[in-house]
Amino acid sequence: AYSTNYGSRLYVMDGEETYKMFKLRNREFTVDVNVSNLPCGLNGAVYFVEMDSHGGLDGQGNTAGAKYGTGYCDVQCPHYIKFIKGEADLLKWNNTHVPPVGHFGICCAEMDIWEANSRATAYTPHSCSDRGSTKCEGSVCGDTARGERYSGGCDKDGCDFNPYRMGAKSFYGTGANFTVDTSKPMTVVTQFLTHDGTDAGDLSEVKRFYMQDGKVIENSEATVLGPSAGNSITDEFCSKQKAKFGDLNDFAAKGALEQMGEAFDRGMVLVLSLWDDTDVSMLWLDSADPTNEPADRPGVEHGPCPGGAASEPKYLRSTFPEAHVTFSHIKVGTIGSTTQDGSGRRMDGLEYV
Repeated sequence: AYSTNYGSRLYVMDGEETYKMFKLRNREFTVDVNVSNLPCGLNGAVYFVEMDSHGGLDGQGNTAGAKYGTGYCDVQCPHYIKFIKGEADLLKWNNTHVPPVGHFGICCAEMDIWEANSRATAYTPHSCSDRGSTKCEGSVCGDTARGERYSGGCDKDGCDFNPYRMGAKSFYGTGANFTVDTSKPMTVVTQFLTHDGTDAGDLSEVKRFYMQDGKVIENSEATVLGPSAGNSITDEFCSKQKAKFGDLNDFAAKGALEQMGEAFDRGMVLVLSLWDDTDVSMLWLDSADPTNEPADRPGVEHGPCPGGAASEPKYLRSTFPEAHVTFSHIKVGTIGSTTQDGSGRRMDGLEYV
């Protein structure tokens, strides 16, 4: 066979010809999630990327467009996209690489609402210094394998809030002894708050809370960063996190939340996916990463998974062929509109996706 494909990716459409564009500044996004059938090493993801609404349709090199799922980009500047900006990615195409890759990549800003399995979760803004989707080659792609991760125009690390990594090891997991029990469905609410509470204000905070069994569950506190570190993503949180973990603050270098807010204003496409990781077995989400550092060093442990062969795609595909995730009741609206007001009535400013 030419190649084997695992994983899936779905885009939300606005009619048959265009992707639906979401503008998230001063809005909240809510989704019901069931990750009970996702073991270590898998990632059921809900995220936004700054794709072109028409999928790059230009009537010349690209006559397919969004109707046929073209135009994908993300912050990692993937080289496995077979058609980029209306041209086949044939130059130096490497069919023996897993997955096959070409010379060019395609970059854009990304807001990871939900990356998770039953053992760990994270939400992460990734800014890019360029507008929209950008075709790249060489150091502009920021390829990790070439030692150029921080040379490109996009913040590949992002600023993640992973409860386990932030010190709350009993917050999220399978069973009643966890604050959020992944053996049961949950509602995940993400708010994109501005400094003055208006649509024109600067994006200043990305806030998360959960709802399960009729209760509102506030996000865990970032105890690893010390007292009063908070439980949401702000520029200050990101600076403290990078300093504590000894990471380069590429988030700030690429414009931080201000740049993310500008991408929101231009509009982003909603993507749902389920995938395994042929590069690093999802260790960055649910295990110790990097593997050459002591596990007790702050920031290394991202989750309780052991890693190793049990998180590798070959093992996962043969052992858990029925693994799946459910995303449902997706809503977006003004702050406070996507949850019930206590009377059972839905509030104004709400859109079902």
